[in-house]
Amino acid sequence: MSPVYQVTPKLRKRKFINTFSVNTNLVFINVVLFIIFSIIISRDSKYIEYIAIQPGNILAGKYLWTFITSMFMHGGFFHIFANMLSLFFIGGLVEKLLGRKRYLYFYLIFGLFAGLFFVLSAFIFPEAMNTFAVGASGAIFGLIGLLMLLTPNLPVYLMFVPIPIKMKYAAPGMLVVLWLISIAGNVPIGNTAHLGGLVAGLAYGLYLRNKYKRKTAYISKHFS
Repeated sequence: MSPVYQVTPKLRKRKFINTFSVNTNLVFINVVLFIIFSIIISRDSKYIEYIAIQPGNILAGKYLWTFITSMFMHGGFFHIFANMLSLFFIGGLVEKLLGRKRYLYFYLIFGLFAGLFFVLSAFIFPEAMNTFAVGASGAIFGLIGLLMLLTPNLPVYLMFVPIPIKMKYAAPGMLVVLWLISIAGNVPIGNTAHLGGLVAGLAYGLYLRNKYKRKTAYISKHFS
């Protein structure tokens, strides 16, 4: 006779949450918060200050929570579509490499570091002092920086590029292309936030390669 288990509401809830990966949940949360924040801002644009990160506000000690909220807000449909498409594929791989909890921690850390880098860049680029920044791309570039060191030869496809490019070339290439687009087309892209996230990801990747040499060498070879 097989044992009978009683499923409590708490266990049901935990089982439902664990059905989806952390990365899938992050994509879902990003989309839901984008819709909510967009509705709020459409009713009164002044609320952007409470959601987007702005160096002037942060350095004045105001709205520090925007380090988090800005990571889950986007500047339009194409912005969130491109970011979530990238996060779905890149984040899924990184979660498998790091595990659920560690992936979540470092996703948030990369995003926070990207925001901090953006704020500090205002000392070099004063025009950024009153500029608002939103998006998950800082955290995503952190994941990309990590993969540059863990899976440097992994072939990836970039949007609008029909041929695979190795991760170690694709990552810095994306950064340069976005920077050129922002300069040539005067498009408001958070390049310093992207750079900050990438640096954070590279730093963590370097740490893992030095501490877990055999494991990281195996991962690199497996994904070549």
